[in-house]
Amino acid sequence: MIIIAHRGYWNEKIPRNSPEALYCALKNGYGFESDLRDYMGRLVVSHNIADASSQDAGEVFNCLAEYKDRYCFAINIKADGLKELLQGYLQRYNISNYFLFDMSVPQMVEFEEMGLRFFTRQSEVEPVPCMYDKAAGVWIDGFWGTDWITERILSEHIRNGKDVCVVSPDLHGRQDYRLFWKQLVSYRLDFSRCMLCTDHPDEARAFFREDGCREDGNGTD
Repeated sequence: MIIIAHRGYWNEKIPRNSPEALYCALKNGYGFESDLRDYMGRLVVSHNIADASSQDAGEVFNCLAEYKDRYCFAINIKADGLKELLQGYLQRYNISNYFLFDMSVPQMVEFEEMGLRFFTRQSEVEPVPCMYDKAAGVWIDGFWGTDWITERILSEHIRNGKDVCVVSPDLHGRQDYRLFWKQLVSYRLDFSRCMLCTDHPDEARAFFREDGCREDGNGTD
């Protein structure tokens, strides 16, 4: 199981999505999820509307390059019109271990046309993932529960050549995330194709290693 640190490796002293949180994720051996927008013609890290204080995304891509593109960057697209900026940053820093997700459908079409790696989405309100055949993987997100995230669903995606990234329930404030983790490890899956996005990366790493699920930094084949 590949662990993705949600908004970086943060704690009470390190803010989410901060430069330190994202760098610490890499330093501790994790890929991470973070949010990208544009501001004044540049790409920035910002979950909410960007402003002059938003972190330049170049710093993030530079850190990924320093770690030899070993760890996956799950890029949450928070604004339309980023395709040229994104392509420029990915090429400049020679980053291939990434995926884009949560973009609008028109943006998904444009990303696919540009050859950018994107995940489609599956949830209770999106039971049929959009542009499935073109997507490199599937972002699996249970907004209200996880009972529908079955072995059959995940294994079918993997058989179809898709990577999967499952949203851990802790991202939605549910405290039963370990029960869901136990459910996941009971599945007969190729865990080298599975990612888990969580606010508890250290706990997840220990949990899935104890249960024999292989975990490494790569989110690509």
